[in-house]
Amino acid sequence: MSNPILKLDNVVVNVNQNTPEQITILNHLNLTVNDGDFITILGSNGAGKSTLFNAIGGNLKIDEGQISLRDKNITHLSEENRTRFLSRVFQDPKLGTAPRMTVAENLLLAKKRGESRHLTPRGLKQQMAGFAKLTSTMNNGLDERLNTPTGNLSGGQRQALSFLMATLKRPDILLLDEHTAALDPKTSQQLMAATNDRINTEKLTCLMITHHLEDALKYGNRLIVLQDGQITYDVSGAEKEALTQEKLYSFFSDIE
Repeated sequence: MSNPILKLDNVVVNVNQNTPEQITILNHLNLTVNDGDFITILGSNGAGKSTLFNAIGGNLKIDEGQISLRDKNITHLSEENRTRFLSRVFQDPKLGTAPRMTVAENLLLAKKRGESRHLTPRGLKQQMAGFAKLTSTMNNGLDERLNTPTGNLSGGQRQALSFLMATLKRPDILLLDEHTAALDPKTSQQLMAATNDRINTEKLTCLMITHHLEDALKYGNRLIVLQDGQITYDVSGAEKEALTQEKLYSFFSDIE
């Protein structure tokens, strides 16, 4: 029996509200996310993918509908309050990390998220062995750069750090917003493999926007297609495993 963790009921988001230029971005969208789901999300430009994440994350108010977490209405909960149970990794590797702080200091900050905001060096040394073990799971040399300012990392290392920071305190919901799109193909695949390992090991509930059809097919237990602000295709299990790129192309033509 699947347990719903996140529900969006008839969610509507408009831009230019009450003007002749009003456009509906999310059009009475319904989505139920079950505990442990790893959902890959495809859709052409303008389909509403980022708007969906902004609505879930609380940095965009919805015009109609309701968003619930474990049957609790969070529709009007602030973005800041949602960070207690939700983490997001963006496309830009520069977002999500503090550039002048070292890798270890960034991880300590993530570990103390939701606690006292005052960061002190005290306790950092005791954490180093654990941080070395954690960063070694990324398989990109990040574990050898714990004392390096984050701004001096490669894009791939910095994005891997953002991902680790987002998952360190095991969020109820993890949003991956094309988090490999800014990386070269080899680095992208390396981070994607490490991402998949951590999601499966920690049994995280994750939604991931991607433009890569092969990643959408390869990863996750469920795949949805967003078109014109609605979910037009939702497939999981054996049906997802039987999917082909050709089948996905039949849904829309302008995905890269």
